[in-house]
Amino acid sequence: MGINFDELKNKAQDALKEHGDKIGEGLDKAGDFAKSKFSGHDQQIDGGIAKAKGFLDRQDDKPDEQPPPAAPPA
Repeated sequence: MGINFDELKNKAQDALKEHGDKIGEGLDKAGDFAKSKFSGHDQQIDGGIAKAKGFLDRQDDKPDEQPPPAAPPA
């Protein structure tokens, strides 16, 4: 008995499509938490959150607002 990775992938994609908005909200909360623990790294955290949200946007079929461009590293 093995793991069917194609089925697992399809289930993950379906969950992203169905619950992408909730996942995005969770990313925002995680970013806020990370900023509270790692002060001085706000730009890097925001950049990571923007990339994660960009990935989410590519997974669903709904048109979404574009994330703000990440600031260049200092």
